[in-house]
Amino acid sequence: MELIIRGKNLPVTDALRQYIAKRLGKIERYLDGVDEIQVNLAVTKDKHVVEVTIPLNGYILRGEEATGDMYGSVDLVVEKLEKQIAKYKTRLNKKIKNGTIKEFAAGQPEEENGPEPRLIRTKRFPIKPMPVEEAILQMNLLGHSFFVFSNAETEEVNVLYRRRDGNYGLIEPEY
Repeated sequence: MELIIRGKNLPVTDALRQYIAKRLGKIERYLDGVDEIQVNLAVTKDKHVVEVTIPLNGYILRGEEATGDMYGSVDLVVEKLEKQIAKYKTRLNKKIKNGTIKEFAAGQPEEENGPEPRLIRTKRFPIKPMPVEEAILQMNLLGHSFFVFSNAETEEVNVLYRRRDGNYGLIEPEY
């Protein structure tokens, strides 16, 4: 497993690097096939932010925590990832047992936007062809309210989103 640690507004010391490796090594034993773990550390004003991203068999596990202490943030993000892994494994076992993905569609409440929305982050990621059910699973694992993916059936880019009533909507391009 390759551990990629990046620091923004702080130097990544050997002690911090070893602590992160030790804590994330605990997570690695629960997962098979993890090639790399990306850790982004940042300091903004009085917050120490830790963001961990783990690509896993075509899915992405992600956790982010911010506290007044970098080591505390690492501990909290590891706890969050452990919960996500347990959820992922439970759902995967249900999928295998029932032979369906429909149990993966668990509704989560939407977050409210601020009064003046603005573009604050741009992300780039490879789009993997997948069926709609798998996209629902991936969206729920990430904890997002929408998900952009390549529909394996139509071979077009689609947007999946969570509706306020807890169901899902799909946006397909029309030419």
